[in-house]
Amino acid sequence: MATYSAVDGLPNDFHLTHLTARALGGAGLVMTEMTCVSPDGRITSGCTGLWNEEQQAAWARIVDAVHRHSGARIGMQLGHAGPKGATGIPWEAEDQPLGEAGWPLLAASAEPWSPRHATPKSMTAGDMEAVRNAFTDAARRALAAGFDWLELHCAHGYLLSSFLSPLSNRRTDAYGGTLENRMRYPLDVFIALRTIWPTDKPLSVRISAHDWAPGGNTDDDAVAMARAFKAAGADLIDVSSGQTTPHAAPRYGRMYQTPFADRIRNEVNIPVMAVGNITEADQINTIVAAGRADLCALGRPHLANPNWTLHAAATQGYCGQPWPNPYLPGAQQWQRAARPEVLP
Repeated sequence: MATYSAVDGLPNDFHLTHLTARALGGAGLVMTEMTCVSPDGRITSGCTGLWNEEQQAAWARIVDAVHRHSGARIGMQLGHAGPKGATGIPWEAEDQPLGEAGWPLLAASAEPWSPRHATPKSMTAGDMEAVRNAFTDAARRALAAGFDWLELHCAHGYLLSSFLSPLSNRRTDAYGGTLENRMRYPLDVFIALRTIWPTDKPLSVRISAHDWAPGGNTDDDAVAMARAFKAAGADLIDVSSGQTTPHAAPRYGRMYQTPFADRIRNEVNIPVMAVGNITEADQINTIVAAGRADLCALGRPHLANPNWTLHAAATQGYCGQPWPNPYLPGAQQWQRAARPEVLP
């Protein structure tokens, strides 16, 4: 989840502590927040980046800490804010344009994401090439920094998502109209990453499986997207939804996006990651055991509790979850308190 705590895109001690804490807390995989491929690809001035050597070195320090101090893997999520960029940090001025302090925006079409956002430029062929190159440069840096996993962010109304959704893509050229045309540029970027990222390391794509708005994409479209990304070499689809229009009206509830992951997994025959209001170990066990998803990712629960995984395992009466050696004195106490009927 975005933390908006970088300066000039540079991750710092906060990011080191934040990500390493979740790894020490038992997570099998920790993902970076959407990390931007260029300065004008940021959502806010506090977003992390991977467009220069200083940023690469800072990320390498974090990757090394996760690997040295835990058994977790760490993934880099690359993205470009597109029409949702150049806004204030949420706890200061959420979705408020930065005005003169901002930067030019790009999108599939020259339409603001909301009345409050600045109007982006409709991307030209030259813009597309430059942004694609920014993605590949960032992917090379992620590989050099030692990341175990790479994810391309094509969801939530950001740049690549703005091509996928008919609510934001009003183009009349080869990149607009049908879903096949709307997918053309996101696929171009993905294929460019696939040529760089090693086949022995996962490469995933995050999509919005439903726009939750009239005239937008539905789960039928999500299945078609997943098939196209699979054919292009995707190893996994990270199945989110919404946030592509301010008019979205999601049917929010526990595990509310899991049905989309379930359908993609079992119709497209590709591994998926379920996300969205998954908060309890019993929910995860049910999702995975029922074959609805291969992985579950939890954002907000880990913001509230860095040791969520260790505590969930204890609550389940499972003692095989590795604890960091320095924390072992606390492990038995917590396990006994969580399940006194199971543990002596």
